[in-house]
Amino acid sequence: MEPLPELYAIFQGEVATVTEYGAFIKIPGCRKQGLVHKTHMSSCRVDKPSEIVDVGDKVWVKLIGKEMKDDKLKLSLSMKVVNQGTGKDLDPNNVSLDQDERKKRTFRDYTSQKITLEAVLNTVCKKCGCKGHFAKECFMQPGGTKYSLIPEEEEEGAATAEYEKDKKTSLTDDSSRKRKK
Repeated sequence: MEPLPELYAIFQGEVATVTEYGAFIKIPGCRKQGLVHKTHMSSCRVDKPSEIVDVGDKVWVKLIGKEMKDDKLKLSLSMKVVNQGTGKDLDPNNVSLDQDERKKRTFRDYTSQKITLEAVLNTVCKKCGCKGHFAKECFMQPGGTKYSLIPEEEEEGAATAEYEKDKKTSLTDDSSRKRKK
């Protein structure tokens, strides 16, 4: 069997092929190739690996993973943790690699969870007249649409009755003000 570089070893390899998901790099001293995924090509986002490297380019890479899959050894490489000019290790303690792995493992899909909005405050905004917030927290633009929280089904009858009561009270207040003038 051919001698492979140690894990986290840095070496200069030649780009063998470029795909839409990364580039395969020839490892010097053996016939194996390793993949630099497009997420490990640069610290910036890479959409097209062909814009970063071409076939035949010499690049500095760090061996970041070895995996046996279907009786084949797959090697993962990274270009973003190595200075491409000097070959110096930019991540000698492998901190950024650990952070990348942690981000992958802790990602959760929250799209199936239901979000419920509730009014926390039993107040009426002086700016827009809606319930549940203060004027300093109001998002209404001058002359814009008024938004208020939709009452739950049980509260709907009570809220409608309260609204009608508030409306009658404001009408009587307006008529008494007119008489005073």
